[in-house]
Amino acid sequence: MQKQSTSKPSKCLPGGFLPIMLCLLLFVSLPIFIISTSNTPYLQFMYSTAAGNTNDHVLPYSLHNQISHLQTRLGVLLQQLHTENSESKAVAKISDQLLGIAMSLDKLANSLSGQYRDPPTGKTETSNVEEDLSEPEEDEVEERSQGGKIFNSGELHNYTSTKPHRLDGKKNFLGVEAINPAIGSACAQMAWNIDQFMTYKIFATCPDDWDMAQKLLASGCDPLPRRRCFARSPPHYSKPLPIHSSLWTQPSDVNILWNKYKCKGYSCLVSNETLNKRGFFKCSDCFIFSKQRWEIPKNESVSAEFTIDEVLSLKPGEIRIGLDFSPTTGTFAAMMREKNVTIASSTLNLGAPFNEVIALRGLLPLYLSIGSRLPFFDNTLDIIHSTLFLDGWIGVELLQFMLFDWDRVIRPKGILWVDRFFCKKEEMKMYLEEFSKLGYRKLMWRVLPKMDKLGDELFFSAVLEKPLRG
Repeated sequence: MQKQSTSKPSKCLPGGFLPIMLCLLLFVSLPIFIISTSNTPYLQFMYSTAAGNTNDHVLPYSLHNQISHLQTRLGVLLQQLHTENSESKAVAKISDQLLGIAMSLDKLANSLSGQYRDPPTGKTETSNVEEDLSEPEEDEVEERSQGGKIFNSGELHNYTSTKPHRLDGKKNFLGVEAINPAIGSACAQMAWNIDQFMTYKIFATCPDDWDMAQKLLASGCDPLPRRRCFARSPPHYSKPLPIHSSLWTQPSDVNILWNKYKCKGYSCLVSNETLNKRGFFKCSDCFIFSKQRWEIPKNESVSAEFTIDEVLSLKPGEIRIGLDFSPTTGTFAAMMREKNVTIASSTLNLGAPFNEVIALRGLLPLYLSIGSRLPFFDNTLDIIHSTLFLDGWIGVELLQFMLFDWDRVIRPKGILWVDRFFCKKEEMKMYLEEFSKLGYRKLMWRVLPKMDKLGDELFFSAVLEKPLRG
């Protein structure tokens, strides 16, 4: 079955194949004219490296890739012209002109072949990323994939290339002869974005692009590649408060970079006047530090909430370390710290500085995407708690993979605290079956109506004990 063309219409000239080919001919010939008519010493000067005093002039490797790309595109155009009406004089004329340009381009590539060199490492060195970062057309993406080249970024290739250690032929303490830095498999579907992410000046300050990095993480490009640049800091950062007061004190505005947030100060995050204008909705009261929800017992006939004391009393003295996998600013971890339990809080920055606030409270933020495997060894945590995260948006298969990963890291007889999972009434049975498949013992269990909206949803809360397995 022939693939239907989805290419965008030409904006150069209206109507027909011939005007489009004329437009492409102009597009291809213009850079060739600029390159071929440029003064060579001037080009060498423009592309010479800035590190040290040297007479060696080099051309950026990106120029080599751009020329190779033009050669490939010309080959495709010539092939397309060959399949057109060969009796058309206009098509034949354009074909001859393109062939002439292709031959000139080949000569140019040969003449410059000895002038490419990797630039020396230095503080003014720019990452080896290709200069063309315009968003690719669909046919270009397909062409990249078929050609075996997905990413344009030279710096990304530098990062992912095999890194042998200095003892050639011998294994290091990890039992390997080389390290192969990894990126997430989904990164290949976002090659243009990754190329942009890896565009920066080496040994300089990183671009202010954490929001783009988070979108990549949330989309499955996880882990992201490391970068050789310095993270930005708040310009007027002040020393943190001591731990006895930082847990329940509102952080200072100067310790947070507000550039990418809708709110530009902490008061905006908690003011009633900015409700629905803060840039986030999950855990809307998270930035108001309050112990009330965790300390005051609720009527079990109307509330799906358990108190921390109720849960800890199920395992007196046994709960020491754990994970809170929730949109949170660390209040659960702060309450548990006061009871001598260490909790890591895993969340993304969902429109507000969740991770920054956790850290400023003196707690441990864990910046993880939903699709990440937990960075803990098997059977090591006493407790996992999750609230306002798992609900009816999640598909059954993703839920299964998450639950089994949580099960992996919870120790035998450790507990999973599911806190106010909610979904439509007709879907609750399906979700409860997935939790039951774990084979955990039910220490606490409540299913109650969720009353804040239309009344067609249910809350589910449970404290479950992991069994011993052979």
